[in-house]
Parts: sequence; C-alpha cells; structure tokens
Amino acid sequence: MSAASLASMLDDVAFDADGLIAAIAQSAEDGTVLMLAWMNREALAETLSTGKICYYSRSRGKLWRKGETSGQRQELVSARLDCDGDAVLLLVRQTGVACHTGRLSCFYREMRPDGFRDTEAPRVSPDELYGRKTPTP
Repeated sequence: MSAASLASMLDDVAFDADGLIAAIAQSAEDGTVLMLAWMNREALAETLSTGKICYYSRSRGKLWRKGETSGQRQELVSARLDCDGDAVLLLVRQTGVACHTGRLSCFYREMRPDGFRDTEAPRVSPDELYGRKTPTP
C-alpha cells in the first residue's frame, strides 16, 4: 500500500474528539466477535501497513501491539470502515485467546433477567498469560 493511499484512507476516518476510533476484532474463521478496543491514527496506520493488529491503550496512553505481553496475537485479514466512518471492523486470525481474562472472546458476560451469566470459562489463566493476576489491556 502506498503512503498516499494510506493517508487518503486515514483522512476518511472520523476519529472522535480524543483522536480515537472504536475497533471491533472479529474472527475471520468463524465470525466470533472477539473484542472491542480503540485505535488512533498511528495504530490504524501501523495495522494497515504491517498486517499486525495495533491498538491504542487509553489506560496506558500509548500504542498496544496485541500479543506483545501475552503472545496472543492478531493478524489482519481485512479492515472495514463503517458507513459513518466512526468504527472499524477488523477481521483477524487470532492466535490463542483474545481476552485478558483468558477467554476466547471479551463478550462472555451474558445479561439475563436474573443477572450476569458467564458463557465461557477461561481457557488459560491470566497468570499464565501475563505472569500476574489482573493485567490492564
């Protein structure tokens, strides 16, 4: 992808007042919605240029390359901007789990009339992923 083509696409993205866009990661293999995170212009540019998913961590205030700590990486298959230009769908090949809780998907808490119900148990403990109990994504 040329620098001019990349810049032109990024200019069409409607980043919010903080310079961010919602990024939804979905499995390219089976359609499972894996996670929602945030990207700034630099993270989206890196993702489109390298094919390796890079997010922006609001809690850390810096770029976050998916899997840099846990090894649970995401490879870009396709990136799609929604009709309003304010959300991006990333079709990815997920290595391991996507959620920092050790589950495949971050969307495991089903909201029911009687309260929350976990739809999936952790596949790997956060201790194994990060060497500590509760990582900050």
